[in-house]
Amino acid sequence: MSLFNKIESDLQDSLKKGDELRLSVLRMLKSDIMYEKNKTGKDLPEEKILETVSRAAKRRKESITEFDKAGRTDLSDKEKSELLIIEEYLPKQLTESEISDIVEEFILKNGKPQSSESGRFIGMIMKELKGRADGSLVKEIVSKKISN
Repeated sequence: MSLFNKIESDLQDSLKKGDELRLSVLRMLKSDIMYEKNKTGKDLPEEKILETVSRAAKRRKESITEFDKAGRTDLSDKEKSELLIIEEYLPKQLTESEISDIVEEFILKNGKPQSSESGRFIGMIMKELKGRADGSLVKEIVSKKISN
């Protein structure tokens, strides 16, 4: 079952069960996916759907950070609940040590990049990880490895 079909199926289940929060989040995900589909006019490949869901998760994480800074725990808690639902549709996220190992492996294969090449290097790693790691965490780890 494709990711989009799973989201649609779960949306129907949420509607039947009356789970308002899950229903709201899944409608938003479906809307985001349909928007991307309408931009191209074609069915989206699984990678693009995954990328869209990842963007939704990233937006939630950024909102949580901002709400916490502002002391708005009520809004932060709502975003955290939504993030938990979104993460169900993402691949299992890698731990920091797993990402570090992958970065080490890339350095061994490709050589240690210069600071000016770090963006290209991070892009290659992110392409390999395909939504299994947060880009900011990868960037942080690569920066540490390059500076050592």
